[in-house]
Amino acid sequence: MTIDDALTADTTDALLAICLMAAMCDGEKSEVERSEIRRIAEELGSGDPSALSRKILMGRLSLDEVASRLSSPSQRLLAYEMALGVCESDGAFSPAEKQFLAEISSALGLGAAESAKVAKEVESVVLAPVQSQPVPGSSTPATADNSGMILNYAILNGALELLPETLASMAILPMQMKMVYRIGKSHGVEMDRSRIKEFLAVAGVGLGSQMLEGFARKFLGGLGKKLGGKMVGKAANQVAGSAFSFGTTYALGHLAEQYHQGGQKLDATSARNLFETLKSKASDLHSRHLPEIQAKARSITPSSILQMVSGQGPV
Repeated sequence: MTIDDALTADTTDALLAICLMAAMCDGEKSEVERSEIRRIAEELGSGDPSALSRKILMGRLSLDEVASRLSSPSQRLLAYEMALGVCESDGAFSPAEKQFLAEISSALGLGAAESAKVAKEVESVVLAPVQSQPVPGSSTPATADNSGMILNYAILNGALELLPETLASMAILPMQMKMVYRIGKSHGVEMDRSRIKEFLAVAGVGLGSQMLEGFARKFLGGLGKKLGGKMVGKAANQVAGSAFSFGTTYALGHLAEQYHQGGQKLDATSARNLFETLKSKASDLHSRHLPEIQAKARSITPSSILQMVSGQGPV
């Protein structure tokens, strides 16, 4: 679905609250990911102890109360779609996530047919196979030097961040996983989804927290609605979000290269330090490639997103 610019502040808070609840409902997440979720929640609260996110952290806000703030059918479907995206980002649902999704579907007053339709659409993006087959018009197949391919994926994910559709935000993680898979393949290593997930965790990238942060950026244009301490316009917020996804993708790609070149040995501390260094390097690159990113965004349609994540369309 498309995020409507006309959403009120109260509605936006309710949607973000549901995303936070979805991220927090699974007690099986690693401590690193739980810390990331807490960080995002605290930054969304902008330091105000009475903020919505703090109430969630303290268990002082009910799902029914949040759902009641979403008045239109489209808002309720959007809330369920986003909750699914956060829960499904880690793969198969845990029992706690299944229970949460059943509760939120009931609280939002969704019928079984509506819930199933949304679930099918989200699953087609979030759980798309990591394998990609080269297609006409795609980037050059992965080789021992994957710099060009990594840049292509970074440009694509920077472009996806500029789009208003929630499916565009959900597609960023699957495209990063496809990139990591292709880099491994070029080094003669077949990495399945579980192994890619482990690699991302070593880099400090939690799937659920990254999906949550993507939705937060989509609504707020940067956590806390601020850039440099000042409120900024929508265009500047979009560029900031694009820079984040571009940088994360670029850093993951080059980290994966070094991981395989080093014999698939990389400790967590070294990986996270290198990941942050690579993200800093990507900042200047994003500014240089912004015209390409914006042109790419203009060429992407909802149907082309589904084709890319399924491996049937060019990157």
